[in-house]
Amino acid sequence: MGNTFKTAFLLTALTLLLMVIGRAFGGQNGMLLALAFAAVTNFIAYFYSDKIALATYRAQPVTREELPRVYDVVERMTQRIGLPMPKIYVIPTDSPNAFATGRNPKHASVAVTQGILGLLNDEELEGVLAHELGHVNNRDILISSIAATIAGAVTFLARFGFFFGDRDDRRGGLLMLILAPFAAMLIQLAVSRSREYQADATGAHFTGNPYALASALAKLDACSRRRPMVATPSTAHLFIIQPLLGMSFGNLFSTHPPIAKRIERLTGRPAEFGQ
Repeated sequence: MGNTFKTAFLLTALTLLLMVIGRAFGGQNGMLLALAFAAVTNFIAYFYSDKIALATYRAQPVTREELPRVYDVVERMTQRIGLPMPKIYVIPTDSPNAFATGRNPKHASVAVTQGILGLLNDEELEGVLAHELGHVNNRDILISSIAATIAGAVTFLARFGFFFGDRDDRRGGLLMLILAPFAAMLIQLAVSRSREYQADATGAHFTGNPYALASALAKLDACSRRRPMVATPSTAHLFIIQPLLGMSFGNLFSTHPPIAKRIERLTGRPAEFGQ
């Protein structure tokens, strides 16, 4: 029920925000135009936010024959825990990471990067895939995907108003750039840091091996610093490891708890990095 309420809240907040902006810039007609834009955006956010997230990172669908290592693990786990088999995607980047997206367990997708496949051993990869299935099982993939789409729409409007308006509009556009922090706040409200802890715990329960996920997180954290994932601020929260976004956005859009804390929760003892 919590995620259902958050989804409704996010979609309503977007509609009201767009109507206020529309009225400020175009009066009654602007407000009606904004209402129509909000209706389209809400529809897209609900039904296509997962496809947008996958397309953002050029994720390609893969077959069992192309990636049996991932298919075998995911199929075995989904059968055991009673989840439908998600679609599997690969993101063409050497930076190691992964995310899950979709409206519900019946329409779920799990995406892994090329980099993660070469970095992790089978047990660690199983831990990461179990974490992503934890997000699916906990039904927080919809709210995460919608938050990404809405935050993207808000920041797009800010940039559009700034770069394509006349001088007066640009003054308004400058004010609209303030919406970037608002978009970040929407994500913070919708996607609490506790969901990563919950997905870690659920994933560890699925595999019965919390140490494998803890080992994977330590490897992912170290390697992603050397080969950072280039991510948009509005979608960074989807990934198992927080991508590096640059100094201006790093803390603003941070939705992941520290890796050391996650490892400590999984293993019951402090993380031992660098050993």
